[in-house]
This record gives sequence, structure tokens and C-alpha cells, in this order.
Amino acid sequence: MTEVRKSVSIDWTVRESARARVKVMVRRILKKHGFPPDLQDEATKTVLAQTELLSAIWAAA
Repeated sequence: MTEVRKSVSIDWTVRESARARVKVMVRRILKKHGFPPDLQDEATKTVLAQTELLSAIWAAA
């Protein structure tokens, strides 16, 4: 998650290219840690939703 945190910018939810970059990063992390491929789509959506919530906190820190 540290990699995702470092790459999240203030406008990442608005810019589609930035959002796509974070999405690819999440998929790579899931694959690296042996997450089942058939569950990756739902897990990616969950992680992106969590990242949206946490990005406000990360930006303030």
C-alpha cells in the first residue's frame, strides 16, 4: 500500500490517466502477492474505493 500512497496525487480521482496508473499498480501488487485472478476485479474496486477515502487524509499529512 505504500507504493499506492506515494503515487496518489491530489487530483488522481479526476484525471483518468492518474487513476489508471493507480489501478495498474494495485493489480500488480495483487498479482505479486498471489491473489486469485478471478477475484482481482472486485478487489481492485475495493482498494480504489479505500484509496479515495484515504487520499484526503494522506494529502493533509
